[in-house]
Amino acid sequence: MHPGPVGDTPQCRPQDCALGARVVRRAWRRRRGEGPLSVRNPLSPGGGRMSMDRNADVTAGELSTGAPDLAAADLFHDDRHLPVFEALRSTHPLYRQDAHPRFGSFWNVTRYNDILQIDLDDASFTAEDSFVLEDMDEQFPLPMFLAMDDPRHSELRDPVKPFFSQASMNRMRESIRQEVCTVLDALPCDETFDWVEQVSIALTSRILARMFDYPMEERDDLIRWSHMVLCTTPEGGTIAPEDPMRQQALLECLDVFSRLRKSRDAGGGDDLLSLLVQSGAGARLKPSEFLGNILMLIVAGNDTTRNSISAGASTFARHPEVFARLAEDPEVLRGSVLEILRLQSPIAYIRRRARVPYVLHGRVIQPGEKVLLWYASGNMDPTVFPDPERFDPARPNAFKMMAFGFGKHRCLGARLAELQLSLVWQEAAKRFSAIELAGPPVQVASSFIKGYASMPVRLTRAS
Repeated sequence: MHPGPVGDTPQCRPQDCALGARVVRRAWRRRRGEGPLSVRNPLSPGGGRMSMDRNADVTAGELSTGAPDLAAADLFHDDRHLPVFEALRSTHPLYRQDAHPRFGSFWNVTRYNDILQIDLDDASFTAEDSFVLEDMDEQFPLPMFLAMDDPRHSELRDPVKPFFSQASMNRMRESIRQEVCTVLDALPCDETFDWVEQVSIALTSRILARMFDYPMEERDDLIRWSHMVLCTTPEGGTIAPEDPMRQQALLECLDVFSRLRKSRDAGGGDDLLSLLVQSGAGARLKPSEFLGNILMLIVAGNDTTRNSISAGASTFARHPEVFARLAEDPEVLRGSVLEILRLQSPIAYIRRRARVPYVLHGRVIQPGEKVLLWYASGNMDPTVFPDPERFDPARPNAFKMMAFGFGKHRCLGARLAELQLSLVWQEAAKRFSAIELAGPPVQVASSFIKGYASMPVRLTRAS
C-alpha cells in the first residue's frame, strides 16, 4: 500500500457527491458581486471577467445528485470550471465522481503537488489502455504508446524522440518560421476573420504535413482525422465513438498511412513516419497499433499547439501592452508563451489507473480505479502560482506549468509547441500593431481538450 497503511481511512460515502456540490456553490457565492455573478476570466476580453445570471448552472454540468460533472462536454464553456476547481482544491482535493452514466466512477486529483506526485509514480499507477476517461473500444481498438507502460512505451517512443530533440528544433526553426510567415502574410487587416481557421488550423496543418512528410495539398485530412480521434467536430460539437462515419474516417487514415508506410520502409527518411516504421518495434506493429500511434502523433501535433495559438490571440487582445513588446523582448516572449500554456492547459487532464491501494488525503484509491490528473486545475493552484488567474509574463516560476505533463509520459512535442508559439507571436508582433476580438469565441465540446472551434478577430497592421 502506498504511501501508508489504510487504518481507519474512510471510504467514499454517498454524501460525498452532495458535499462536492455544496463546496462548489459556496465558492461561487464567494465570487458574487453586485448584479450578475462576476468571475475572473484570464483569456477573455472585457477586463478579464465573465458574467453569469445567478440562476445559471454554475457547476459546469450537474449529475442527478447535484454534484459537479467533471466529464461534461461543456466543462470549460464560459470558464465555468474555474469556481469548480477552486472549490475542489480548497476542500475536496481528491474528489470521487460516482456512477457516471457513461464512464462509471472515477477519482479527480486537482492540486498541483498531488498531480505531480502521481504523474511521476509509475510503480503505483499505470497508463495502460487509455489516456482519456473513455475506455478503449474493444471493437475498434487504437493502442497508443501514450497509453502504454514500459518496456512497450519506450520501445515505441524512443525511435521518434530524435525528431523532437533540441538539435532538431534548431534545424527546423527557419522552416517553421517560413510557414508562420506564409500564414500571417495571408491575413486580412481591418476586417473580421476566424483566427482558428486562418491561423491556428492553417499553421498546425502545415507543420503536421512537414512532420510526416505528408502531401501538403492534402494536409486538411490530418486535421479531420484528429477531430475523429477526439470525437469532436470542426464546429465545436461532438460525435459518438461508435459513429460509422468516425470509424470510416479512421480506416481511411489507416489506408493512407499504410501506403505511405510501404514507401518509407527502404529507409533514409527523418520524418516521424520514417523514424517509426524503420525502428524494430515500429516495423512489427499490428495495423491497429500502427494506426493508433499515427493518430496519437497527429493529435499531439495538432491540438496543444492549435488551441494555445488561439488562446494567445485572446490573451493579447486583452494585453496590447505586452503584445507590443513581443518582437523585441525575448524574455517577455518566452514568459508569455509559458503563461498562455499555463492558463489555457490545452490538454485538461490525463488518466491513470491505480496498480495498488493508494492513500491520498485520508482516502483510498483502490487498484483498478480510474484517476484523472487535472492539469487545468493544477495550473491554477494558488499555492504554486500566486494570483493564478492573472496573465504575468514575468512570473518567475512560469516554467513549472504542467501543460505537457511529467515523467516518462511527458509530451514529446513540448519543444516543438513552444517553438511554434514563440515564432507565431514574434512574427505577428512585427506585422500587426493590435489584435482585438470581434465576437465571442466558440469553445470545443470536450472535457479533455480545452480549446476553440472559432474565434472572430480583427487585426491592425503595424505602420
